[in-house]
Amino acid sequence: MIVIGLTGGIGSGKSTVARMFSKLGVPVYIADIEAAKLMRTDPAIKSAIVALLGESAYTENGPDNAYIASKVFTDKELLDGLNGIIHPAVGVHFKQWCTQQHTHYVVKEAAVLFESGGDRECDAVILVTAPEETRVKRVMQRDGVSREKVLQRIDNQWSEARKEVLSDYVIVNTDLEQTEREVGVLHKVLSNLKV
Repeated sequence: MIVIGLTGGIGSGKSTVARMFSKLGVPVYIADIEAAKLMRTDPAIKSAIVALLGESAYTENGPDNAYIASKVFTDKELLDGLNGIIHPAVGVHFKQWCTQQHTHYVVKEAAVLFESGGDRECDAVILVTAPEETRVKRVMQRDGVSREKVLQRIDNQWSEARKEVLSDYVIVNTDLEQTEREVGVLHKVLSNLKV
């Protein structure tokens, strides 16, 4: 089975592109959603996160995402530590998930695909990109956060240029109809890739 990585900086619209592949019948694994589930349900992950970030990282309802984000988005070492706990667990979970899929290819959507080394487990990578100003506006609207906060998050991710060099396909996501057409074309190409 072919594994296609799907990534892009915050606000690029990678989730929108993931939904487009899903509509075409392609199984899509959303790493962030699965990571959140594992953070809630896996006791080993919980204790490792508490050891890294303190008791406040969890409430009785599960992980305190606002607290965790406030800690890691401004501290590279803590972010690396958190990623070091979550990414290996997600990698194992993804492999198990793949064994249950019966299609020519699957898509693994991950915000930090390159940063986590997840691209090494993919046969090809699609990068979703958009102008920085567009991304900033999208995230401000979506998350209700300040421009400064969004730029901070962008600074914590690899630059688009660095990701582009490592990607096999690039979708510039500024016009939804155009993006949908590109996804359709890519779907045909990926459906014919040799395993």
